Amino acid sequence: MATLSDLLAQKAALDKKIAERQRAERTGAIAQVRKLMAQYGLALSDIGKVAPATRAGKAAGAASAPGKQPAPRKGKALGKVAPKYRDPDTGATWSGRGLKPRWLAAALAAGRSLDDFRI
Repeated sequence: MATLSDLLAQKAALDKKIAERQRAERTGAIAQVRKLMAQYGLALSDIGKVAPATRAGKAAGAASAPGKQPAPRKGKALGKVAPKYRDPDTGATWSGRGLKPRWLAAALAAGRSLDDFRI
């Protein structure tokens, strides 16, 4: 049975081989991309905006799936929006975002049109 120090030495040697292989494959991939770009006359601007890879992503070999969209924003609102609808009786307004206010829902239920309240 191997000792702990033997196993750690083997692990270090494997880590070194893995790093060397990753560098070699990355160099080959870059050369292949450059060759294809030259062959088809492409520039970086033709490829589009590419998010820079993080160090952790490079080390783990993690890459996002092609064509996958980033997750939608959560939390912080993007800003105020001008009101689009106004209640002539109370002066209350609604921007058209989110749930309809009660005054507008009641008026629509009573048969009025949304255009009746447009600013």
